[in-house]
Amino acid sequence: MSGPFVLPVRDILRAPGEMREFELTVPAPEKWGEGLAWVDKGSDVEVDVRLESVHEGILVTAETVTTYEAQCSRCLVDLTHPLEVEFQELFGYSGDEATDFQVQDDHVDLETGIRDAIVLSLPFQPVCQPDCPGLDPSTGERLTGAAVQETQIDPRWTALAALSAQTPDHDGEAIRPAADDTEKS
Repeated sequence: MSGPFVLPVRDILRAPGEMREFELTVPAPEKWGEGLAWVDKGSDVEVDVRLESVHEGILVTAETVTTYEAQCSRCLVDLTHPLEVEFQELFGYSGDEATDFQVQDDHVDLETGIRDAIVLSLPFQPVCQPDCPGLDPSTGERLTGAAVQETQIDPRWTALAALSAQTPDHDGEAIRPAADDTEKS
């Protein structure tokens, strides 16, 4: 096994209580994430890892720091933000009960767990600021924090608006039957 996220655990295998710590800075091997937020291929991923031997396997605790790129979901402006993610997983010994992660050839491969933790922590709908007004629906230009223009009426409704302006409102003058004019049962 080899790779930037593969760490040796031979010296702590089946020795509960033993621990090793590593600090890694690894470029992301591929683009992680899709949609409006992602970590670019080649972006530095800093990982502080603690490997602890327990009876069931190797407990991996990691803190990762990287930056992600995004587009504001309202105004489509490009964003770059730092991202810190914690990851903890048990890598079981081969042959024991089924686990998602296993110790293989006296090594643990952290890439899948770290990638999943990072991708799951990316924002689903990133915004440049909490009250981002978005884009103008008629011009498509980015709205600023300035006063929002009054909504323009669709020109297809002008004939109806003209008809509404010419017709008086007769709701207040409606003739209502008196109580003794109603049908009796």
